[in-house]
Amino acid sequence: MKEHEYLTQEKFDEFTKELAELKGKKRKEVAESLEYAKSLGDLSENAEYHEARDNQATIEDRIAKLEGLLKTAKIVSGNHSGTVTVGSTVTVEKDGKKFVYNIVGSEESDVISNKISMKSPFGQSILGKKKGESFTFKAPNGELSYKVVEVK
Repeated sequence: MKEHEYLTQEKFDEFTKELAELKGKKRKEVAESLEYAKSLGDLSENAEYHEARDNQATIEDRIAKLEGLLKTAKIVSGNHSGTVTVGSTVTVEKDGKKFVYNIVGSEESDVISNKISMKSPFGQSILGKKKGESFTFKAPNGELSYKVVEVK
C-alpha cells in the first residue's frame, strides 16, 4: 500500500489541470507528430520519429506519475491546534534570527519559496512540535537547533 502524498488544495488543482492537458492536448499533439514522422518513410533512420516516440514516453510517464499522485493525495491545510503538521506555517528562531517556513509534502517542497518538505531532516524534526519547543536535526554542515516561535 502506497503512503499518502500530502498536497495543498492549490497544488492538487494544479496537478489535476496538468493531467487533463497531458491526456488531452499533449497526447493529441504527440500522436500527430508520430503520424507525420511515419509518413516520412524508413523509421530506423527517422530522427523525427524517434524524437516523437521519446516525447510520447515522457508524456505517458508523467501521466502515470500524476495519476498515482492524485490517487494517493491527502489534501492538507494549516491547522490551528498549535502543533506543527503538514500544511502548517511556522516561525522558528535560530541565533536571534527568525525564519518563516511552510511545511509541505515532498511534491510541493521549494526551498526558495520557504516550502520545506515534511520528509526533509528539518521537516521530520519539527513535526509535532509546539510553540516554545526546541528541536535539533543533522544537516550536511552539522547539527542545527531551532526554537518554534509560532505555529499557524
